[in-house]
Amino acid sequence: MNVKIKVNQGDARCPNAPSTQEIISADRVPAPDWVRSESYQFMGSEDISTDRYTDPAFAKKELNTLWKKTWQFACREEHIPEVGDYYVYDLEHFSFIVTRVAENDIRAYYNACLHRGTKLRASGTEGCASEFRCPFHGWSWNIDGTNKKITCEWDFPHVNKDEFKLPEAKVETLGGFVFINMDDNAPTLAEYIGPEAMGHITKWKLEDRYITAHVSKVIPANWKLTIEAFMEAYHVIETHPQVAPSNGDANSQYDTYGDHVDRFISTLGVVSPHLAGRVSEQDILDQFTVGDSSVLAGADRKLKDGETARQRMADMMRGMFEQATNSDLSNVSDSEILDCFSYTLFPNTFLFPGISLPMVYRFRPVKGDHRKCLYEVFFLRPVPKDGERPEPACVVHLEDHQSFTEAEGMDPGFGAILDQDTENLLLEQEGIEASAKKGLTLGNYQEIRVRHFEQVIEKYVNG
Repeated sequence: MNVKIKVNQGDARCPNAPSTQEIISADRVPAPDWVRSESYQFMGSEDISTDRYTDPAFAKKELNTLWKKTWQFACREEHIPEVGDYYVYDLEHFSFIVTRVAENDIRAYYNACLHRGTKLRASGTEGCASEFRCPFHGWSWNIDGTNKKITCEWDFPHVNKDEFKLPEAKVETLGGFVFINMDDNAPTLAEYIGPEAMGHITKWKLEDRYITAHVSKVIPANWKLTIEAFMEAYHVIETHPQVAPSNGDANSQYDTYGDHVDRFISTLGVVSPHLAGRVSEQDILDQFTVGDSSVLAGADRKLKDGETARQRMADMMRGMFEQATNSDLSNVSDSEILDCFSYTLFPNTFLFPGISLPMVYRFRPVKGDHRKCLYEVFFLRPVPKDGERPEPACVVHLEDHQSFTEAEGMDPGFGAILDQDTENLLLEQEGIEASAKKGLTLGNYQEIRVRHFEQVIEKYVNG
């Protein structure tokens, strides 16, 4: 006999399973306040229209509204450590030269010559410059944006050289990240993120990390579908069955913070509620394969009486990450060592501040094709204790046929998980276009980040 579990709208949690906070409260090294907080609210149960994933007119509206008014992660400060260093950031047809003008002065110039529009620096490039010179006719600008040279200046008496400065986007930095915004009237980045989420981010000290790997790949799905594939752990039991014995997927915690930030916490080192009663604590430890599982090779995997797999994993991984990164993690909580923390910074950045999965995701629409998305994965490790900051890893561009496991710096176990995630996306894009049902039906709790994300998109697109 099937028994229907009665829940109130918006109060849904996985029944008969410990909550995320109950799991974390049992850890030996306690979690900080930002981990122990909750901020969920019910946001409705209506379907999400599929037009927004398939209609090129909707993509155009996004480009002219959402992308022009939001803060976007353009690069890390370590990409431009010295005066004159620059990094080209592109979004669809928009392009910006992000450059360090002085020690504490970073600017983002629209990447176009003011003569006849030629790009001053090619897309996908970075380097160091004393000027930004047009390759077509030789007009040039100083790194502070002032005009340096007008070729045959006598032929342009109508141009006031002092006023011919490179136009700029707004720039702010946070945690070592450089953000840009095309809207001159945009709120500050702190106002945009909001005080509660800003309080979380500033505690992570992400400025004290550096990029150890950077991988990009074009995904054959709309940028929103691609983002939403990573917003919930609801898919784990079907898409990633190999990690379910050590991932508390169905009792993950979901939170929203204003319009521009949301998160989930997915606990590791505990069994999925889907497998409750079928997996022992020893099984959990034996089958733990998420992220940098290779660091556990050869370690003692036999649990002592009364010892939990989660506690053993925290202890082992703390010591091994300290050795691997030459950093001190003694004051880092068990939860930060083990668990997956995923924060969305609207519209297109995910921050993962944990130690076992220390990542950043970035998603951008592909120019001229609303059915494709550029997906990037950055791995950020703590700067070594001796203070010497390594150079950021160069980006590895994967071809369509390549696996994430082939990328330099990618853990093979985690690369396989990314393959599983992204292989679903073509089927989803094509399925939405073939479907007679013109809406997506979401869960009230486990898919709240998707609903929250789409509701904010609606606000921007409809003004």
